[in-house]
Amino acid sequence: MYSLSDYDYTLPEKLIAQKPANRRENSRILRLDRTTGNFSDHRFFKLVDMLKSNDVLVVNNTKVIPARLFGHKETGGKVEILIINYATATQHTQTNKKIEFECLVKASKTPKVGTRMDFGPDLQGIVSFVHQRTCTIKFLSKKPFDEILDQLGVMPLPPYIKREQASDPKWHDRTNYQTVYAKNKGAVAAPTAGLHFSNEMINRLKEKGVSIATITLHVGYGTFMPVRVKDIRTHQMHSEQFNISEETADTINSAKKNGRRIVAVGTTSVRTLEYVSDENGHIKSGTGNCDLFIYPGYQFKCIDAMITNFHLPKSTLLMLVSAFAGRKYILNAYKAAIEDKFRFYSYGDAMFIE
Repeated sequence: MYSLSDYDYTLPEKLIAQKPANRRENSRILRLDRTTGNFSDHRFFKLVDMLKSNDVLVVNNTKVIPARLFGHKETGGKVEILIINYATATQHTQTNKKIEFECLVKASKTPKVGTRMDFGPDLQGIVSFVHQRTCTIKFLSKKPFDEILDQLGVMPLPPYIKREQASDPKWHDRTNYQTVYAKNKGAVAAPTAGLHFSNEMINRLKEKGVSIATITLHVGYGTFMPVRVKDIRTHQMHSEQFNISEETADTINSAKKNGRRIVAVGTTSVRTLEYVSDENGHIKSGTGNCDLFIYPGYQFKCIDAMITNFHLPKSTLLMLVSAFAGRKYILNAYKAAIEDKFRFYSYGDAMFIE
């Protein structure tokens, strides 16, 4: 269960969702019992019936920024960049007033230090450092940077969504690739399990008695980085910034004390809660950086159930859900989902594992 090949499966390309469901809660959800391996097919809005009235639903309220910019180098060549450290760099910017971010750069040639880039009349960039796979770019903006980024930036859809996203607003990715409860800017990838919830569904859950607790984990580009080692135990997990309020910590700790279920929405919520949990599943508030890698053999301390999307083969996210429900049960469920033409990945369908 520690071999990378143990987490491989074949997915027909046509099942990779290129756009969301017409209505968020009308997507499908595969309900999986992690003790028996039994599963059943439902519409996502039926989750209201599946959850118990005293459950605590933990959601990640990070907000995706339009982190992709298109422009030209001073030589005239096209360039595309993706800001990958917005959350941490923004804190530093507030201290020294220098607008500088680490970026992935797509160009005909790797830019050198000093290369100037033009992204529009009000935004230019200068490469100040070249790393192994990224560049640090200093931005020169005539207006507040966030204002310009909101005007010129494009939502950073994952690479397996293969359609033109820069010039055609008909896809509505600015709203579709964002949870309805997104609040704190900083993510360069959406916590996609949360994309299925509508405001109306959140209200129905509250009316039922389900408590909604929020955390923030700014999802980084590392969530798409492949595992390159044969023995997964040697993989180095990327680090992501998180924040948990005292109110959320108190809600979760009180629920654990009283035997109520903690239901995490998304692997980001799972990783954050488990990272800050003690052996009894109690958590503490605060801010930090989470680099917890969860794979089979891990003993869960805080969460009792999770809502998650279907994940890429050989990914750390597939390893996480395999740790929670068992690799055999997960791969069996994935096989059935493929046969039943579930939609996969970020804009795809969901699972409820309990």
